[in-house]
Amino acid sequence: MRYKGDLIINLTFMVLIILGGIGFLVLLELFQYGKNRTLSLHAKLALNMSLVLTLIGFIIIFFAEFNNTSTMGNLDFSEKIYSSIFQSVTARTAGFNTIHIGSMQNATLFLMILLMFIGASPNSTGGGVKTTTFGLLVLYAWTSLKGKEEIQIFKRRVSQDITSKVLTVITLSLGLVFIMTILLSYIEGGDFMKVLFEVVSAFGTVGLSTGITSSLSIAGKMIIIITMFTGRIGPLGLTLALIQKREPEMIRYPEEKIMVG
Repeated sequence: MRYKGDLIINLTFMVLIILGGIGFLVLLELFQYGKNRTLSLHAKLALNMSLVLTLIGFIIIFFAEFNNTSTMGNLDFSEKIYSSIFQSVTARTAGFNTIHIGSMQNATLFLMILLMFIGASPNSTGGGVKTTTFGLLVLYAWTSLKGKEEIQIFKRRVSQDITSKVLTVITLSLGLVFIMTILLSYIEGGDFMKVLFEVVSAFGTVGLSTGITSSLSIAGKMIIIITMFTGRIGPLGLTLALIQKREPEMIRYPEEKIMVG
């Protein structure tokens, strides 16, 4: 926190966090870009989603905490810029903070919860449901609103099998966070937002905390440990399981529509 006004320290950490969070396959494509002059659809989506999430996080944190004297209110303008973009970057994969997390506004905490839940990109050092998963979820919703059946992006079509895997990963991840938050709230009580923040930080293996970790009971710490372990292997393990070859269905029942929404 004492380096919040140091440009070199902030840039160094942010560059390392971004490189570690965009995925090794994307890094390889970037290194080879000079020869190929092309990027895969995966790399384009991962890079664009990382950029969009970082910018959105920076803007919201900057304005939400601008006058908060417990975080950025007493900082000069450059320090507010550094702190806002640093927290936006670190929320999705790292565990560093240059301003006090526990003193943030609820709006900022909720934003960081969303960023931690999304996490980094596949094949990276970060956790979460991954940027490409969230990006495809948004594209799926947009495609449905436009009345189309297939996701199209960057002049490419996304397989419908991938869409079903996205929905499964998101559903199971939300279910895990939902259950663990209920359990931790029941055992520990206290501020619900901070409890939710703790659970999602554990799920995304981020490492950020509002300061309640050390005061958790043995049962509460066990819940956090289980959440960290499951969050680290869950989405990745689930994805690996889903890409295995499926056996064809022997029986197909009649189709019938169900009202939703």
